[in-house]
Amino acid sequence: MNVAFCLYKYFPFGGLQRDFLRIASECQARGHHVRVYTQSWEGEKPLSFEIILVPVKSSTNHGRNEQYYDWVSAHLKQHPVDRVVGFNKMPGLDVYYAADVCYAQKVAEEKGFFYKLTPRYKHYAAFEKAVFAVGKATQLLMLTPHQISHFKKHYATESERFHMLPPGIAQDRKYDKQIIDAKQVYRAKNQIPESAFFLLQVGSDFKRKGVDRTLKAVAALPESIKKNTLLMVVGQDKPAKYQRLAQTLGIEQQVSFFSGRNDIAELMSAADILMHPAYQEAAGIVLLEAITAGLPIIVTQVCGYASFISKAQCGVVIDEPFEQNTLNLALKNSLQNPEQLMQWGENAQHFADTEDLYSLPEKAADIILGCSND
Repeated sequence: MNVAFCLYKYFPFGGLQRDFLRIASECQARGHHVRVYTQSWEGEKPLSFEIILVPVKSSTNHGRNEQYYDWVSAHLKQHPVDRVVGFNKMPGLDVYYAADVCYAQKVAEEKGFFYKLTPRYKHYAAFEKAVFAVGKATQLLMLTPHQISHFKKHYATESERFHMLPPGIAQDRKYDKQIIDAKQVYRAKNQIPESAFFLLQVGSDFKRKGVDRTLKAVAALPESIKKNTLLMVVGQDKPAKYQRLAQTLGIEQQVSFFSGRNDIAELMSAADILMHPAYQEAAGIVLLEAITAGLPIIVTQVCGYASFISKAQCGVVIDEPFEQNTLNLALKNSLQNPEQLMQWGENAQHFADTEDLYSLPEKAADIILGCSND
């Protein structure tokens, strides 16, 4: 079977991109041919994939997306495949992997009337409707129940088209796959004192992931704790704005930014808390990676996977509507209670050992390869 995967951009540190790579690799491992259409590819290219770089020239994101869709549609007519799988919303998909939130819901919550008059809105609304409208054949791979409720609310999408997926965490992230004395070894490797409080935040798009909230929470710590606290922020974004904020808050010496790293599992082994006070997050694979690493987590309720933190009893979920002081207190109280941190870590490890947090690629491949594209 020939399977085409469509995603606007590939870079090795995005959650959507990592899910795509593991699902596509699973399809390839089952003997099927994988073709990838993307505007750009950063990082190593799997030799077994047919990767096609789609030429786009528009100066706007929505313009580039439309050019991408037109080019891919024309190419597929000349070079047809058995399945078309999208990791971004667009017309003509057999299967869509819902790594993003419902755009209609986001607009309803955050935007005003005049926004709906913009070309940007018209593009994203039309592409989402082409996937979720009643009568469409696209099968929908979903990560969280609240995603489904939002799409049903705005499009009355048929229930039978939705397929809930389990999480899909790579086994190499799990705590028992790390070396002995991992915390001490990886702290030494990264020049982090054993006595320091080490906070980690991982995720591209710093604005959406709430890096500003994390910086403010660190700055609000009592001086005795703050002076001994280090924060590492890892993700694909431009850090200058947040470096300036850290400087304004007087914590610039304690915060470091990295565009992407291949040693996230090591950093999770070394850290005390994963910070993820996102403004918006459809799922948040990094939250489950932290659970499997045995790392306590402070997360906002808006994140699709926040319920796993509550179920595992391995951290703090900040309720909505968000208040900065609630986050500040959660961080302060956590760092002041090492016994609690230790218990959260043990709870996370137990959850990682007893729950299915790993089989997403296999289940997604089952649906992609088994669905009808008539």
